[in-house]
Amino acid sequence: MRRSLKSIVPIIVVLAVVFYLFSSSGMGKVATDLTQAYADQELYNNAIEKANSDQRVLDEIGEIQPIDKMTILNGEVNFSNDNQTVNSTIKVEGSKGNGKLDLTAERENQSWRYEKVNIRIKDPEKKKKTIEIINLP
Repeated sequence: MRRSLKSIVPIIVVLAVVFYLFSSSGMGKVATDLTQAYADQELYNNAIEKANSDQRVLDEIGEIQPIDKMTILNGEVNFSNDNQTVNSTIKVEGSKGNGKLDLTAERENQSWRYEKVNIRIKDPEKKKKTIEIINLP
C-alpha cells in the first residue's frame, strides 16, 4: 500500500503543475474559444454564404466549399465581450483556389451581425489581394 502511494503522489504533483501552467498561460481561453467556434457552425456558414455572393470572390477563387470542423481547429478564434464578439481567421477552399476568411462579428439576438468579412488571397504571389465583402466602420 505504501509503495503504490509513493508512486501516485509524484504523478498527482506533476498533473497539478501541468494544470496550473495550462490555466495560467491563457491556453485555457484559446481552447474555450476554439470549442465555442467549433460548436457554432452558423458563424462560418453565413460568412461563406456572403463571400460566395460576391462576384470578385467567385472570379478569383471560385465558389467556397463548406468548411469541415478541422478547419476551425486549425484557424484562429478570439471571443471577447462576454462571448458576444468574435474575431476569426480560417482557411477556405474555393473551386479555383484557396484563401483565408477573416471575420469580425457581434452576436445580436441569437444571430451574428458581421462587421468584417474579407477573403485574403496570398498564392500565387501575383494574385495576392484582399477582397472586402463587409467592412463596417
